[in-house]
Amino acid sequence: MFQIKRICCIGAGYVGGPTCSVIAQMCPEITVTVVDVNESRIKAWNSDTLPIYEPGLKDVVESCRGRNLFFSTDIDSAIRDADLVFISVNTPTKTYGMGKGRAADLKFIEACARRIVDVSDGYKIVTEKSTVPVRAAESIRRIFDANTKPNLNLHVLSNPEFLAEGTAVKDLKEPDRVLIGGDETAEGQRAIRALCAVYEHWVPKTRIITTNTWSSELSKLAANAFLAQRISSINSISALCEVTGADVEEVAKAIGMDQRIGSKFLKASVGFGGSCFQKDVLNLVYLCEALSLPEVAAYWQQVIQINEYQRRRFASRIIDCLFDTVAGKKIALLGFAFKKDTGDTRESSSIYISKYLLDEGAKLFIYDPKVLKEQIIQDLSQPSISEDNPERVSELVTVTSDPYEACQSAHALVICTEWDMFKELDYERIYKKMLKPAFIFDGRRVLDHLHAHLQDIGFQDGNIPHCLGAVHTQDNVVTAHHQVTFRPLWTGHQSSDQGLNCKLFPYNGTV
Repeated sequence: MFQIKRICCIGAGYVGGPTCSVIAQMCPEITVTVVDVNESRIKAWNSDTLPIYEPGLKDVVESCRGRNLFFSTDIDSAIRDADLVFISVNTPTKTYGMGKGRAADLKFIEACARRIVDVSDGYKIVTEKSTVPVRAAESIRRIFDANTKPNLNLHVLSNPEFLAEGTAVKDLKEPDRVLIGGDETAEGQRAIRALCAVYEHWVPKTRIITTNTWSSELSKLAANAFLAQRISSINSISALCEVTGADVEEVAKAIGMDQRIGSKFLKASVGFGGSCFQKDVLNLVYLCEALSLPEVAAYWQQVIQINEYQRRRFASRIIDCLFDTVAGKKIALLGFAFKKDTGDTRESSSIYISKYLLDEGAKLFIYDPKVLKEQIIQDLSQPSISEDNPERVSELVTVTSDPYEACQSAHALVICTEWDMFKELDYERIYKKMLKPAFIFDGRRVLDHLHAHLQDIGFQDGNIPHCLGAVHTQDNVVTAHHQVTFRPLWTGHQSSDQGLNCKLFPYNGTV
């Protein structure tokens, strides 16, 4: 059996860096080199401040960096020396031409394939790590076949990653499964066995699944689509709960206890984000349309539409509660990463909620413990977010390094990322410094356990709005702007003769 002794990974991002660091730690006899054209990123990987934040990653890197783990910009040498080449470059959604807004942009994959075939000799296994559309491996193979050399023998495998940011190291060391796809020929099976042997250093054989290449590629898209679907499903149910008097947390618990369904990814929130879910669902939609499956495409497109609806709905609630206007009002936005325990902001719901509030003229004071100021400004200055007016970002957005500073004199506090530290903030101190009435909009339900405390310190007061649409309570009487009875049990409980008996603070994020 062919034995892999040297690995090259092209791409030092969220997939390539952590994946190859764990492989190096688990396989000390294999030399692993991670390469990238971005010099500053490589310098960061070689420093004490890694370019990405991931719990436990720094310890992994420091345990083997300089021994059998290296980070370099010398791409050609690393490819030439390698037995196995991982392609872990970005595959963003296209922003131009055919498939704009849905199809994956494979220009970086193609560039890698051409560079590999140009500098390689001998036998090598080339493995897709990036999320790619079905049959992308065939495109790589065609480039290889069209540029053959007498002593060159390249075999293409698919080995998609199933990492969740924030738990990537754990996911790599204790994976649910490792999926490897390749040709069903003798040479293809030989390549598969060689890659399996690498993972078998720490992954039980029963968790290593081998398939054909196309099944492997589609499995990655389908897995992310199913996860995104669950989030959109519970978010759609949350909207129904709000107008019927049901509690989405209770509904989610009841659903999740069904063993056929399970409890994971049933947390109502401001919607999913990250680099994969939206991109992969849109990729799946485009694939279905291209294969003349419009009904299937429409089904998966709805997952994206519900996610967008949830973000807009949350922002609208903030505006409604602040007396139908946020123009010129200071709003503290806590959390900008798309989820806790990562500094990644790609497709973060915070970006879109910020956009909707900025469109209304709100002054945002943003705090996140891991996202850099430059990243926040860059995200909000995108033409699609800033409405081609990046100057408004400098006028309306302030990035702070202190959550208490962000809340000083604010009309409202909005939690968009479920960082654990937000559970431990001194909300009495925050309340005293905020304008009154003071609102909290918890888009991630991290403060559910603090409702009584928040009520005691002043966030719950009989003379301020408690429910969406600026609903007021006094002596168990509910009134609203539109003179209707509200039954949104995310903020209270239903009494026998009233629509709502509010017991909690303005908004606990069941959206």
